[in-house]
Amino acid sequence: MEETLLMIPGPTKVAPRVLKAMSDAIMNHRSAEFAEILVETNEMMAEIFQTENPAYTITGSGTAAMEAAVGNILNKGDKILNVVGGKFGERFLQIARATGGSPLELKVEWGTAVNPKDIENILDDNKDIKAVTIVHNETSTGVTNPIEEVGNILKNYDALYVVDTVSSLGGDDVAVDDYNIDICVTGSQKCLAAPPGMAAITVSDDAWNVIDKVDSNSYYLDIRKYKKYGNNKPAETPYTPSVSLMYAMREALSMIMEEGLESRIERHKLAAEATRNGVKAIGLELFAQEDVSSATVTAVKMPEGVSDKDMRGTMRDKYGIVLAGGQDHLKGNVFRIGHMGNITYKDIITTMSALEMTLKGLGFNIELGKGVAAAAGTYIASDHF
Repeated sequence: MEETLLMIPGPTKVAPRVLKAMSDAIMNHRSAEFAEILVETNEMMAEIFQTENPAYTITGSGTAAMEAAVGNILNKGDKILNVVGGKFGERFLQIARATGGSPLELKVEWGTAVNPKDIENILDDNKDIKAVTIVHNETSTGVTNPIEEVGNILKNYDALYVVDTVSSLGGDDVAVDDYNIDICVTGSQKCLAAPPGMAAITVSDDAWNVIDKVDSNSYYLDIRKYKKYGNNKPAETPYTPSVSLMYAMREALSMIMEEGLESRIERHKLAAEATRNGVKAIGLELFAQEDVSSATVTAVKMPEGVSDKDMRGTMRDKYGIVLAGGQDHLKGNVFRIGHMGNITYKDIITTMSALEMTLKGLGFNIELGKGVAAAAGTYIASDHF
């Protein structure tokens, strides 16, 4: 039986050497030996975040890091601006409410990116906003928000800048220090290509100054404890970590270091371009505006006359390729092709071929091979392939 090909925006396929790392014997998580693994992992995370600030790994999904980011900076009633243009922007808003904040919502039409000027205008009208949250790569829509431009605006305000890079770090340009990001979070199972269940966070000095004056809204996710225990000799986590997942995380990050972060990002961008070109050649329509399209996931409008069940079901059951469906009001109206992590040109070409065969089998009048040729041509023409 052939292995199923995951072409979804996480979890992504995990390299054999990363899977093998998880099979190593469990060790004492309070030992000097494990401290070396923890420190090495956190140092590589900081390097991938492109920051001089320490990074901390958390046993939990990316949402755990999102909650840590918001819950540690807000006292009850503090005002926070949440940019909401998809399901994960909504999640930041919901976390702000759950942790006692008073959120302001900047609604952005799904499929489009936020206009940084709108953030600036709101900050001018609300001097007491304590923080701004934004999702860099909104996987529900296939949109990338302009986090660098927003960071340039935030330099002129006291509000902290909190960015979710769960589905972009390691696959798109994220330079925490250069972008003026105060708190940045990510997850293990997307571009980093580690198994699900780990998250990471990095915090600036300005953010620590705020955190130290706040009564944390969380026990397990009190980030001050991660800092305190991380500074121990030997370094520790405040609570029992997933030892096996930490092995895997270190190995996955080592693979990124070996590939080179810049090369990895270019590989993701090329895969995105090939995917978009292939989809358009088949005659399908992209959901996101192309100038803000994601480097890690492509959202495609469902062709008229075909159901989500038939299209994605055929891809999965007949051709062994799993695509993601739409979320919220987009359910049944779009499908999403993930191209992140360890994705290769072979995976893109295989997916395009199966997509063509699926649509042809469902009665669509398409010319087989056009999508494959467009995707392949993108790779052939690239200087980065």
